[in-house]
Amino acid sequence: MKSHIALIDHGVGNLRSVEKALAAVGANVSLTRDPDVIVSADKLVLPGVGAFGDCMNGLRESGTLELVRSLAVERPFLGICVGMQMLFETSDEMGSHRGLGLLPGYVTRFKDSEIRIPHTGWNQLEITIEHPLLEGIYTGSYAYFNHSYFCTPTNLSDVLSYTEYGARFCSIIGRDRLYGIQCHPEKSQDIGLQILRNFVEKG
Repeated sequence: MKSHIALIDHGVGNLRSVEKALAAVGANVSLTRDPDVIVSADKLVLPGVGAFGDCMNGLRESGTLELVRSLAVERPFLGICVGMQMLFETSDEMGSHRGLGLLPGYVTRFKDSEIRIPHTGWNQLEITIEHPLLEGIYTGSYAYFNHSYFCTPTNLSDVLSYTEYGARFCSIIGRDRLYGIQCHPEKSQDIGLQILRNFVEKG
């Protein structure tokens, strides 16, 4: 039986490509902001396109913020790009914003003046530990990124992968059944689909 995945629609950005990618790896996926649909799902995915504060406000305005926060500790949960950043406590993107606070740490901007920001394009993953989310993914695998801010976890044991871009930053996190990926899996071809497939089948 296919996992029912709620792809949480916070009203910011076009999330259809993530929806299609999840369906392509066998998920029964609902793009939704309906609390009843979210509660009924087996697993949750929180995508993010745009600014951190706008995405958090989108959850508040839809009335799903506290529901998402509570379900994220009960069920397999994947944050993608800004959705990964929202799992942390704070972000300094265009001001100071509170995140979901599910993981200790903060989100900040790349500071190296010699690199192009945003970080856009293909870059390598440095896998730190074997993990079911990363089955079939190896150090040196390339994923597609598009971001100006990155996560700085307090607990390094939460880091599943680093990526180098001006500095070594956390690109994948995982604790229990809570996961986050900074890359865009829907744009990362086979590697991105494999990560999504692992979440759908094993997460």
